[in-house]
Amino acid sequence: MLTQAQWKGVLDFAKAANAEVVTSFAVGAGTRDAAGGWTPAQAARILAFTQANGSRIAASEFMNEPTFATIGGAPTGYDAPSYARDFKVFQQFMKSTSPSTLLLGPGGVGEGGTLVAPGMKLLASADIMAATGPVFDAFSFHAYGGVSSRCAPKGSPGGTTPIAALSDDWLGRAEKIESFYAELRDKYEPGKPLWNTETAQTACGGDRWASTFLDSFRYLNQLGISAKRGVQVHIHNTLAASDYGLLDEKTYQPRPNYWAALAWRRLMGTTVLDAGPTSTPGLRLYAHCLRNQPGGVALLAINATTTASAHIELSTASERYMLTAHELLDDTVLLNGTALQLGPDDEPPAFKGSATRAGMVDLAPASITFFVIANADNAACR
Repeated sequence: MLTQAQWKGVLDFAKAANAEVVTSFAVGAGTRDAAGGWTPAQAARILAFTQANGSRIAASEFMNEPTFATIGGAPTGYDAPSYARDFKVFQQFMKSTSPSTLLLGPGGVGEGGTLVAPGMKLLASADIMAATGPVFDAFSFHAYGGVSSRCAPKGSPGGTTPIAALSDDWLGRAEKIESFYAELRDKYEPGKPLWNTETAQTACGGDRWASTFLDSFRYLNQLGISAKRGVQVHIHNTLAASDYGLLDEKTYQPRPNYWAALAWRRLMGTTVLDAGPTSTPGLRLYAHCLRNQPGGVALLAINATTTASAHIELSTASERYMLTAHELLDDTVLLNGTALQLGPDDEPPAFKGSATRAGMVDLAPASITFFVIANADNAACR
């Protein structure tokens, strides 16, 4: 049961963090009438409480991961026509009660990758889209490249290992999943924005090494790929729960992916540029306009090779922000060789770059480096 105090905590946190609330609603037995149809009675109470507290729900999926509908609480035998029938009720309710809320969907997961475990019955997103028609304001999906050890036995094809974490196969799964759902969007909801409303290292809470620097390569590479391919919203699971949380759930100390997210947010703007080709094995490049600096450019260079340096040539002097760790499975991240940590009052540290001359630049093995070129005078960034 979701209590008023718990939901108020969500709303208060969003206000404090200058964040928007994106959610989904329950679809279990307590939300259904005698004929098994979904009713908005419970959702109406949440919306009324939200609005009474001066807050709003910016966007919402009808239900969580309908591709695994029964796991999400839907009745046994739930199918695409059932979803379409329920969504019609949900759509009418939201448009009359909270018309500014964007309706997202279908929010599928387990397709286009290797997430589905043997024996799990999947309701295809394509079937859902065919049944609903073009009803969503944005096309949403969830992305997990695999299943954690909690749900995938050792050696399961749905799992992964630290050894594979820097491989082209693992780092490329985000693009594979995005491509799958982008094709569905183009077929059923052409022109609608793409939102990745849930993603992390692996499903089921993440593997234990999801909390280490090793997973930051997956995270930042996924952000780069997603932005380049037009995904407008990217929501990481979770803030402070389980192994893939950005914060330790007991101490609330930042984990490596928190620092990765902070670096991205401070440096990478929302205009995506062409970083150019690279033929160097293990090297991935992404370029954006520099955030809050007209004309400036930020370049992200990920060297996923553990044994060799990579090299890129920059025609302009820059500031370098290099993320490394003493060991890939460490939970402490170094910025230009100095450990990142909160201050005495939990304030985030200032990010200080290292002046880098124009010309050939070395990228250390197993490093993630942002280059800031504030005076690039890029026409697309003015």
